[in-house]
Amino acid sequence: MSLLQELSKIVGDAFASEGLDHGLGAVKRADRPDLAQYQCNGALPAAKAAKKNPRDLAQNIKDRLSDADVFAEVAVAGPGFINLTLTDDYLSERLQAMRHDQSSGNWRRSAPENIIIDYGGANVAKPLHVGHLRAAIIGESLKRLCRFVGDNVTGDVHLGDWGLQMGQLISELELRQPELAYFEAGAEGPFPAQPPISLTDLEEMYPVASAACKADPARADAARKATKELQSGRPGYRALWGHFVDLSVEAMRKDYDDLGVEFDLWKGEADADPLIPELTEDLNKRGVIEMSDGAQIIRVARDSDKKEMPPIIFLNSQGAVGYHATDIATIVDRKREFDPDRILYVVDARQRLHFEQVFRAVDLAGYFEEGRLEHLWFGTMNGKDGKPFKTRAGGTLKLRDFIDMVTEKARERLAENGLAEDFDDRETTEIARKVGVAALKFADLSNPRTSDYIFDLDRFMSFEGKTGPYLLYAGVRIRSVLAKASAAKAGAPGAITITEPEERDLALLLLSFGEAVRDAYLKRMPHLICDHAFQLAQAFSKFYAACRIVDEADAEKRASRLMIATQTGAQIESALTLLGIETPERM
Repeated sequence: MSLLQELSKIVGDAFASEGLDHGLGAVKRADRPDLAQYQCNGALPAAKAAKKNPRDLAQNIKDRLSDADVFAEVAVAGPGFINLTLTDDYLSERLQAMRHDQSSGNWRRSAPENIIIDYGGANVAKPLHVGHLRAAIIGESLKRLCRFVGDNVTGDVHLGDWGLQMGQLISELELRQPELAYFEAGAEGPFPAQPPISLTDLEEMYPVASAACKADPARADAARKATKELQSGRPGYRALWGHFVDLSVEAMRKDYDDLGVEFDLWKGEADADPLIPELTEDLNKRGVIEMSDGAQIIRVARDSDKKEMPPIIFLNSQGAVGYHATDIATIVDRKREFDPDRILYVVDARQRLHFEQVFRAVDLAGYFEEGRLEHLWFGTMNGKDGKPFKTRAGGTLKLRDFIDMVTEKARERLAENGLAEDFDDRETTEIARKVGVAALKFADLSNPRTSDYIFDLDRFMSFEGKTGPYLLYAGVRIRSVLAKASAAKAGAPGAITITEPEERDLALLLLSFGEAVRDAYLKRMPHLICDHAFQLAQAFSKFYAACRIVDEADAEKRASRLMIATQTGAQIESALTLLGIETPERM
């Protein structure tokens, strides 16, 4: 059990002994740390239900807890709050027990689930840009968090590789190079193994094709027809599509890798397409689909709706497949292949209506329970002007350029702070990349997922304050302390004995890690891990300033403080790993 769970059990037993609900003994961190470490407010609702005086009832609970060797003090405050302060011996025992825990005192699920997290959403033929950043960073952290508590998790990039943009690209290439074998009528292949264009060509073609389709109805019609032929299986178009996907994925993998984001699956909308005919027939049999102006739609509105809920267009009047249909088919595909208990979608807030429609549709069809599909939407990363982050020229910043920008800024900050001075260029560059990515990720994840935030590179790259670089430096400093202890033959970390206030404060934070993980997991909010890591780093800084470690004369105190430092370093490392942040060995 986590510390709060154990304390809640002890206090709950006292409530139960009074003939009251055990759950009333729930303990939380004190609202007034100057008065106590923890508190229980259960006496107030208990007294109301039992029609007793809450202070009298709280006093009865206090009397039952007074014999427990866990508490140094139990006090009744206000109308009936129960304030709890732990003994130093109990804190020491809990920390000592944690030394053998590879997960640094983590909370784990009693009944793990099989989960799929969909958190990429990148589109083929379009370079990754800052708009893809939050989905990747938040999704990667949530994936790690779910695994950390025991779930079996599969991360899927879910590429946008089957929509109208494919038809736009194919028709654009035909206009430019009509002689290519892919466009010969009735051509069955084999087609060239090497793509007829480069990634640079592909990225240049897409905006041109998109603009042309918007300006010219005939051009738009050609793109729609090409999309339909691709989805119907025309061999030449399928071969081109494969080239487009391969070129795009190769570039994406490098960008995601440098960002510390990994996917287990590189599936896309196209992987669900073979299921569409089967699902169309099945949905018709179930009476879920109906015809409307030549299109096949699914009505998902409910009598209880307070706002309009448009129907889903499963197949349009030309028989082409849209995003709703491929998302429904993807859920069925995932159900068959992985049988997940839950599917999480890390996609921005603008898609809330879309996912509500899709979730209702699969529930209506009996394919997947709506309550086990979660849209974990997020806000936007904005520039200092409060608008979505752009380049200075007002354009969309490529993710590759963004990573390079933060890496260069990190290199400047390392030099300004006198760090990595004597390292070779290769190591300095690698440290700068880790510091830059840490600044980027922590800036994003330290804000509640559902909030917008202002990206300020100068502030986020600081080695002071609540930033990624500050936490990296804290972790590296702890490693340095332990390395000095080893070099000085100061002895091994040993039994923990708490004697100083700074030790006590640090111990309480170390023992609260399980609660931080549990809350972050249940709320799907990684910023709670950021909060814990920052508070832990601050507490260690105060401990380091107040308590001698390597040169402590008392051997038992020295061994104890080395153990506390070891556990703090391990827990900061665990927290940073959950955030997808890699710590350099040195700076």
